[in-house]
Amino acid sequence: MRHRVKIFDAGFIFVVLLAVGLVALEVDIILHQGHVTQHEQTIELDELLILATLFVSGALFYTWRRAREHKRENAARIAAEGEVLQLALHDPLTGLPNRRQFDQALKAALEAVPAAPEAHAVLLLDLNGFKKINDVHGHPVGDQVLIHVGLRLLRAAREGDLVARLGGDEFVVLARNVAGPDGAASIGLRILEGLTEPVAIGGLRHQVGASIGIALAPQDGVNAEELLRKADVALYRAKSEKKSGLHFFEEAMDERLRERDRLEKALLADMGGAAFQLFFRPAAGAGGAAVARLEAQLVWRSAEFGDLAPERFVPVAEEAGVLAELVEGALARACAEAVQWPATVRLAYNLPGPLLHDAGLAERLLSVIAGTGLSPARIELEIDEGALVRDTAAAHALIGPLREAGVAVVADHFGTGYSNIQNLQKLKLDGVKIDPSFVAAMVEDSKAAAMVRALVAVGQGFELSVRADGVRTAAQEAALAAQGCQLTQGDLYGGPLTAAQALAAVRGGGTGMSGD
Repeated sequence: MRHRVKIFDAGFIFVVLLAVGLVALEVDIILHQGHVTQHEQTIELDELLILATLFVSGALFYTWRRAREHKRENAARIAAEGEVLQLALHDPLTGLPNRRQFDQALKAALEAVPAAPEAHAVLLLDLNGFKKINDVHGHPVGDQVLIHVGLRLLRAAREGDLVARLGGDEFVVLARNVAGPDGAASIGLRILEGLTEPVAIGGLRHQVGASIGIALAPQDGVNAEELLRKADVALYRAKSEKKSGLHFFEEAMDERLRERDRLEKALLADMGGAAFQLFFRPAAGAGGAAVARLEAQLVWRSAEFGDLAPERFVPVAEEAGVLAELVEGALARACAEAVQWPATVRLAYNLPGPLLHDAGLAERLLSVIAGTGLSPARIELEIDEGALVRDTAAAHALIGPLREAGVAVVADHFGTGYSNIQNLQKLKLDGVKIDPSFVAAMVEDSKAAAMVRALVAVGQGFELSVRADGVRTAAQEAALAAQGCQLTQGDLYGGPLTAAQALAAVRGGGTGMSGD
């Protein structure tokens, strides 16, 4: 395009000069034809000057056009470079600085680390509840939420602080020269306060919180990558609390995270092997006469970490994405053992709360049970009451198909999940299991005893099977039986038992272990 313009300008000037010259020549010939001498027919001096003037004017016009075009090209190039720089250093959705600009700013800040008590602070944020907004209302609404959050972060930060979006729902604030931990905490608390008000979009109000991890320089390091990693470690701790809040980096926290990483690698290496073993905890009916139920418990016998109970490895398996596989495999093995028991003995299995949101879980569990040949009517799935209460809709979607197939569903740790009558009505459970903490104190503590009586009464009022865990003494067993508890479980009845011991216990008609 640029060369075409140059050719056009040059051609235009040449044609104009040629036309003017021809016109001048023709006029001169017409006006003086037959009246001029041979000498007069030559180009006169004045005509030569006119032609020279026209040529210089054309050259000036061409130069002016080129200068103006060059100026336009420079302006366009500067604008394009600015746009490229903007795209390279800013997030296209929120307009905030992006990771690249944040990294540059952090490295520049760490070249001049302040002396104590001041510090540079890195506040790493992850939004709580954002995934649900995206899933329910769609990504356009989610994008609007991110834009609003970015504006609120700018208002919460100090003038001169860098607020950046690293990607997804992750943001970061670089606050230079804060007054130590107190100054960084002040900024973090302002951010949390700024996000307390729901974000209004399209007539709907969306609640968004945040978890914040904070690392300080020079206290936690003066290397950009290391400082950001430590802020991420602190963020991991903040997110584990399942609510909005902030945490500073601590060395002990870093060590726990490294251990957790080793734990995950060891767990993945042991998946499908003999390291995961099943044990069974017996439960007896009123009076403890015979084993009425065996609860399967998976134990991980790690070569590096020793014997680990589900409370230790279930969260790791969840984050590693293998929890469903682990649970379904263990249930299949437990059902295969239970097939050999008398028909009067039921199998109980604890279903981890995080799996409640797995839409296909009920169908897969029923398929596992069917594959073993064990009647669904002989199976009880226990789910933590707290998990049931936190999302009754997801719990109901899971419980419905299971109960319809004949599987009983029991609320475990009953009394600790802040449940209420409405929740019990919605969930349509088959039974409740009183938490061991109440059982342990019921004989000596009148308040604990009153709590147990109340829980038993609630269960009976809804025609639910009531059982209790944590029974260690005959006195506890007798008190529970007197109050109407139908099933008791705990150290009083022995356990945990291997599969062979459990089979011997149920075939012998007793617990396999005498009580106190």
